[in-house]
Amino acid sequence: MFGFENRIAEYILHLCSLSTESSLGKALHFFISDSISIFILLYLSTFFISLFRSQLSAERVEYYLRGKSKWYGYTLATLLGIVTPFCSCSSIPLFMSFLASRIPFGVSMSFLIASPLVSEIAAIMLFGMEGAGLLVALVYITTGSLIAILAGFLCDTFNIQRFLRYMPFPTSPQYSEGASKKEKIIQTIRYAHDFAFELIQSTALYIIIGLCIGALMYGYLPQDIFSEYLGRDNPFALPIAVLIGIPLYANHGGVVPIIQVLLLRDVPLGTALVVLMSVTALSLPELIMLRRVFTYKLLFLFVLFLFFAFILSGYIINILEYLVL
Repeated sequence: MFGFENRIAEYILHLCSLSTESSLGKALHFFISDSISIFILLYLSTFFISLFRSQLSAERVEYYLRGKSKWYGYTLATLLGIVTPFCSCSSIPLFMSFLASRIPFGVSMSFLIASPLVSEIAAIMLFGMEGAGLLVALVYITTGSLIAILAGFLCDTFNIQRFLRYMPFPTSPQYSEGASKKEKIIQTIRYAHDFAFELIQSTALYIIIGLCIGALMYGYLPQDIFSEYLGRDNPFALPIAVLIGIPLYANHGGVVPIIQVLLLRDVPLGTALVVLMSVTALSLPELIMLRRVFTYKLLFLFVLFLFFAFILSGYIINILEYLVL
């Protein structure tokens, strides 16, 4: 994502006399580069979100949403999720800020799902790729958006918020009495840094565990396994596509080329998109981080909803693809 993390990973592999083509080299390169990327992104996104949140009072949020339809909130949160370039782990701090600012739980969940699930970058890449194109990009955006909006509606309808864990959250930076404008700016920056650093400290171990699992699968899982088990003749291809994607962790830019390969190898469109969705929106590191906020029951419901939503979407897209083509 930044570029320098790949050079660092390659340099470390060179020091270890490891080839980037070997299984161990691929796994180690993935772990090093993704660890650098995710921790930098997590810190920066949390830092700037905290700065923004320090100026956003709960009263102001409530005033803005008051009198508006819930569907307006779900749709707005989904659109915000689409245009924010966050991976699943980096979107969690903003989701937590939404909850602290009293944004309705369903609206917050729509953002949490849409942010990693639908990416304008992935859509542009799909649009320009052989085997994909405009129709694939539009189906990808529409499907992901509908899933996020439906998730928000179901959360509010069934009062899923009751399964949240209690989590103390700093409401705003504490300014010294009589502080000047410059001192308030410094205190706000310190507040944002402290919160970002504390979040990294509390989640670092879980992120590393998730990345280790993803790196091992990336380095040692044969690439042909995707096309072998996700073909048109396998009636269980869609559940397998979701299960394959969950342990993996990657950004959209890293997954979309795999989707292109699947489409070129005659993997159905719905199945290929399900792989993209599960890798980016249902990753193991994300689930581990969400444990700070979710009870096990809520985490189970979150996974269960996305699991069946992805599978149902995949079947519908595959049927439409068969009827049209």
